[in-house]
Amino acid sequence: MDFNLDETQRELKQLAADVLSKEGSKEGDEERLWQAGLLSVCVPEAAGGAGLGPVEMAVVLREVGARAAPVPALPVLAGQLLMARHAAPDRQPPPGARLTLALREPGVPLAGPPRTTAREVSGGWEVSGRKTGVLHPDGAGVLVTADEGLFLVESVAGTPEHTSTGEPAATIVLDAAPAERVAGPEGARDAVQLFMAAAAAQASGVLAGALELTTGYIKQRKQFGRALAEFQAVTMQIADVYIAGRALDVAMWSAAWRLAEGLPAEQDLALAAYQVGEAVKALYTCQHLHGGLGLDVTYPLHRYFAQAKHLSHLLGGADAQLDLIGALV
Repeated sequence: MDFNLDETQRELKQLAADVLSKEGSKEGDEERLWQAGLLSVCVPEAAGGAGLGPVEMAVVLREVGARAAPVPALPVLAGQLLMARHAAPDRQPPPGARLTLALREPGVPLAGPPRTTAREVSGGWEVSGRKTGVLHPDGAGVLVTADEGLFLVESVAGTPEHTSTGEPAATIVLDAAPAERVAGPEGARDAVQLFMAAAAAQASGVLAGALELTTGYIKQRKQFGRALAEFQAVTMQIADVYIAGRALDVAMWSAAWRLAEGLPAEQDLALAAYQVGEAVKALYTCQHLHGGLGLDVTYPLHRYFAQAKHLSHLLGGADAQLDLIGALV
């Protein structure tokens, strides 16, 4: 694969960077992203979007992560792309619709077979099961994975969950909930894979942002009359963070490209998800190099650390990915 971005992808990257760099409250980031069309890039052109794919989704999410922006870009973009790939043209969500994903189940690996069941009834389908970690559950609809495929359920009430970022999440219980079947089992597999790619892309940006913040700090922070960056032990530690970032980048871009090309991506995705867990370790190093300042909730590094932990948790953690990698090879 070619790791260089094409012209459209470079322009998308620059636009996302410019929008997220504008002055204003962090709470205003989401509105600015919608206004710029960045949260509609995966909606088909016929439905009013840009009709872009997994690589472009990753481009936007990496910029979101690089600024630790508290926006629902991950579930929105992954949900739109799923609908674009599997739903009928007349069932595409309009730009501005906030979809979310319900993939995880208690005691079941993210990439494992779902226990949620679906049955066909007169006039449609009914879905029953329990899903955890449903991000922004108050959106326009929830895409649910079940044994019979991928289903769209109207927003349902859930039990709020605690997240490290404060991002809204919930556990939802579906009891014969009316649903629309979007795709068969292949759609459910695609949902998990796109979600893994999206989470890895955002984590890649988080680590890049934290690395930039930390390198800037150790260049200007002095001890014993010398900048921290001049100490060999410090340079070795920041080099480890850089290597972790490059490892995540390679796996993430490879997985996104393979998804865009319709190629098998299971191993690349599992490796990328594992590297997200390694990114959390790298964030600990960034915290260490900042000293006590890194733990201050008013200092930006806190947001990067919280997002890295949150994304690793959504993917199931490093141990779950090692089990998946072992099963695949």
